[in-house]
This record gives sequence, C-alpha cells and structure tokens, in this order.
Amino acid sequence: MHLHILGICGTFMGGLAALAREAGHRVTGCDANVYPPMSTQLEALGIELIEGFGAEQLEFKPDVFVIGNVVTRGERFPLMEAILDAGLPYVSGPQWLADHVLQGRHVLAVAGTHGKTTTTSMLAWILEHAGLKPGFLVGGVPQNFGVSARLGQGPSAAGPSQGARAPSGGSAVPAGPSVGASSPFVIEADEYDTAFFDKRSKFVHYRPRTAILNNLEHDHADIFPDLAAIETQFHHLVRTVPASGRLVVNAREEALQRVIARGCWSEVQRFGPKKEEPGALRARGEPQAFDVLRGSLKVARVEWHLFGEHNQLNALAAIAAAEHVGVSPEQSAAALSEFENVRRRMELRGEVKREGGSIKVYDDFAHHPTAIRTTINGLRRRIAPAERILAIFEPRSNTMKLGTMKAQLPWALEEADLAFCNQQGLTWDAKEALAPMGAQAVVGADVDALVAAIVRAAKPGDHLLCMSNGGFGGIHDKLLQSLTARA
Repeated sequence: MHLHILGICGTFMGGLAALAREAGHRVTGCDANVYPPMSTQLEALGIELIEGFGAEQLEFKPDVFVIGNVVTRGERFPLMEAILDAGLPYVSGPQWLADHVLQGRHVLAVAGTHGKTTTTSMLAWILEHAGLKPGFLVGGVPQNFGVSARLGQGPSAAGPSQGARAPSGGSAVPAGPSVGASSPFVIEADEYDTAFFDKRSKFVHYRPRTAILNNLEHDHADIFPDLAAIETQFHHLVRTVPASGRLVVNAREEALQRVIARGCWSEVQRFGPKKEEPGALRARGEPQAFDVLRGSLKVARVEWHLFGEHNQLNALAAIAAAEHVGVSPEQSAAALSEFENVRRRMELRGEVKREGGSIKVYDDFAHHPTAIRTTINGLRRRIAPAERILAIFEPRSNTMKLGTMKAQLPWALEEADLAFCNQQGLTWDAKEALAPMGAQAVVGADVDALVAAIVRAAKPGDHLLCMSNGGFGGIHDKLLQSLTARA
C-alpha cells in the first residue's frame, strides 16, 4: 500500500509514518514545515517529503491519503481541496492506525492533560523489560528506545507473565498474551480532535483494553469551551473499554471521578490516594525512592533518578497498567530503576562554568500552568536551598496563545526566583498578566531580548529552566553561547 500523509512532520503523524514504513508500506508525505529533526528522521527511513500542500501532489497516486489534524478546508490546503474534488480515498491518521496497526492487539492507552508522554514511555519500557517486546507510539523520544514509534513483536518464548502475583483481596492478575500472539501496543492517547472531518478526540479510535486516565484539566481551549466538554470526550473513551478491560484512574482527580460516575463497565484500578484505600496503589516515601503499597501491603519499591510527585504518580499509573498484562509490581519497579526518561523532560542542555559555581540550562516541554508549576516545584526540591531557579517560558500552545489561562501564570511561576516570558506572537499583554509578580517577572519582546535579560541576571549556581512545547527559537543554545561569551 502507498500512503501519502498530509501533515507528516507532526509528532503523531511522523510516528504513524514510521510504523507504516516498518510494516512494509510505501510512504510519502508533505507538510508546511519540513525541517529537522523530524524531516531527517523520516528521510532516513526512506520517506520522501514535500514542502507545502500543493495540488500537484495528486500525481503521486497513492492508495490512500492520510490526513493530519493540521489540515483544514480552504485555500491554505489546495491538495485537500483537490482530493475532495477528485473523490479520492482519504482517512484520518488515528483511523488508519486503528485499522492497520492496533486491530487485534492488546492496546494500552495513556490519556490525561499532563504526563502522557512520560507515562507512555514508562509503560512501554516496563513491558520491554519484562520481555513482551511491545509496539508503541509516543509523542516524544523515550531515551531507553531512541525512537518514538515501533511495531513491536510477539513475546519471548519464556512468556511474559513470570512472577506475576494477584492483588491483595482481588482476583488473579490476568496473564500476559500467549506465546506467539501479537505483542501489546502502548499508545499516547491524545484528547485533541482527529481531523477536520472527524471532531472526536483521537483516543476514541484506539479501542484500548487497558486505559490510563492520569489527570484531567481544561486545556485545548481552541476546541473545548470548558472542562465539561473534555470530560465528555473522556467518557467516550471509557465507553470503548471492554468489560474484561481495566481503567487505571487517578484517585486525586475530581474531574475523573465525574467521568467514571457517568457510567463504567470495566474494572477500575485506582492509584494515588493520599490515604490508605483498599485495593488502590499509592506511594510511601520521597519521589526518588518510594514503596508501592496496595492498601497497606507493600508490593514493590521504586528507586530511580526522576524527581517530583508528578513522576511518582506517573509511575503508579504505569505499574497498574502493566499489571493488567501480567507484569508484577516488582518487575515494573525493577524496570523503572533503569528508566532514562524522555527527551525534553527536564533535559540538561548544558552548563557554563563560573567562579563560584556553574549555570545550568534545562529544556522542558511544560506549557500548561499546572505543568509549569509542577516542573518548577520538582526542580526546587532537587536543588540546594541557596540556588536560584530562573523560569523561562514561551506561551506557545493554542490555549496559552488565546490567553485563556494567563491569570494562572503568577500562581504557576511563584516558586521561581525570577520568571522570564516571551511576548512574541501573543495577542495579550504578558506584562499585565504577570504584574502581580512585580520585579520577579521580566517580559521580553522576542527571544533575543529575553536572552539578553537572562544573561544579565544569571549568577553562578543558577538553574535556567526553559519551558515550551516548541523549539523556543533556539533559546537553549543562545543562552549557552551568550553565557560562555560573558564568562
């Protein structure tokens, strides 16, 4: 089969392209932003890329056009208009994935406003460590694998369910897939809409047997008017999980409790309650070394290099989901001790040595106010009390560009010693939004102005935390170069 993918350089569509190529299909694609690193990754797979959405691409004559949700109707996308005029076959990315990759497999889907990429990567690594050789599609690059997507294989001859144990007070843990069966598939389940012709959330197409509902807040304000609208989409996901399936639900999230209260037909495994709760998984101890408890019974211990309570909760979710395919909590904990995290999750990009201490520059994907606050808090708990955090952020997501959550930014940034915001591309006034922070907040007209202000303020021992869901204008390298030149 020949696929021509519109919007191929997006994280999801690029992963789909890699899976289709691995499955033996011919893959070509186009996008308005064909540039590294996605372009080089795809070209290395033998995928021909075209800049733009010109109608002349009909000459490729593929068997099907796969449409990304970046594509809309109108003059910006003449290729899409030509496909419709010619009556040619087309399908959304999630639907193609469901029909050609996920069908017949045990799908483990990871949904939530925050932590999807990290938790999906944890879960895929746990299953890999246990010998299940899973397929996966992640919205980032898990460092344990070095790729964002793969088809996976059947389990090893030894079988994946060795060492699995029954939950205390519950029925036996379901055994893993039988030897020779297709391996499980772990997927990051995004609630964003599917395509211009299918306004359901992407995750409705995946039909998971195991679904993690990690957390739920208002986001994607460009398509969801309020939190209730997102809760409805999450309940659509709940409706697709079979009775023999499992929902792994964060016990701390009121929005998720409302979703489950609408109707639930599957086993529910709760995690993360602050107090003992029969059957629920919870953590006892610091985020970098903690016991995993089921009720009051210790079932595993996790010791790793990740920090922050959010990652502790992500780990509990991954452990609970892996248990549904026969991986015991002990096995999961052993795997997490070797988990290397995901690129752009508190990734140290470099440091500049100074007399009195170095200045470190980090890159992180945080872009929602809650994620920004959580990320800063995690770093604060890791560093020495006298060291400073300079939080540097770019309101780049559609929700942040609309200014829907601008009033939450002072709350999100309050644990930083200084906060620096990029005004470029915003239709609302960042200075006004950050006024409650007073001199603690600095707004730059563009990235270069921001770099100049940060370099003037930076001192030995500082931690420069750059947060954006985009490239942030190469700010990380610019900071390192300017700091080095100043040194």
